[in-house]
Amino acid sequence: MNRRRILSGFTATFWGLALFGITAGITARAAEIKVLSASALHPAIDALIPDFEKSSGHRVTVIYGTAGAVAERVLTGEAADLVVTSVPMIDRLQAQGKVVSGDRVVLAKVGVGAFVRKGAEKPDISSVDAFKSSMLAARSIAYPDPAGGGASGIYVASLLERLGIAAEMKPKTMLTTPATLYTSVGSGEVEIGFNQVSEILAQPPVELIGPLPSAIQNYTQFSPGIVAGSGQTDAASTLVTFLYSPAAKTVLKAKGFE
Repeated sequence: MNRRRILSGFTATFWGLALFGITAGITARAAEIKVLSASALHPAIDALIPDFEKSSGHRVTVIYGTAGAVAERVLTGEAADLVVTSVPMIDRLQAQGKVVSGDRVVLAKVGVGAFVRKGAEKPDISSVDAFKSSMLAARSIAYPDPAGGGASGIYVASLLERLGIAAEMKPKTMLTTPATLYTSVGSGEVEIGFNQVSEILAQPPVELIGPLPSAIQNYTQFSPGIVAGSGQTDAASTLVTFLYSPAAKTVLKAKGFE
């Protein structure tokens, strides 16, 4: 009987120590990953990170900004482990040795959409001609200031020029920050807003009219890059692999990405 108790106690101690060793090993390997991400990915990244942290044991901090702004932070030497931004920005960072060289793979792409205050009447943007007519009839429009580096603002400004209506639209156009874009439309101050579809879908005060017509649509492609000099390259690589997983693709699609 005593021998059984001794063996039982030994077994419990052995497995307790083994479990402690496994847990300690996981804790020791857990990393703090800093990510700089384009704001268009905000809804999807926020939905995906908790699952990644749970499955990997790593912890992730994400800082969002326009595609140009997050690339500039890497260019100026801000410490980070992973940057997720537009493909042209990743190419630029790679050319300057700011992200690790390698095969660039597109994570997702998203188009530009138009939106109105929730419950408001939706203008017709189903064709190029309908879009032009609706813009000229609109009381006011808003989109992100191109000077901020956001892909959608840069594109919409160039689109109005290309359609030959920039002069007519200028007096009723508001250039905004990402923070004020949705409040200005949601409050009724501005009639129609423009941004990337993924961001519009995440905003409760507004409602998507629809993507721009295919003939004048512009897609922004996003790709991740591991920042050169990161002390967490293995953990960052694990996060990149997770972002390309089938489960992540399902979330990206639900958030408005293609």
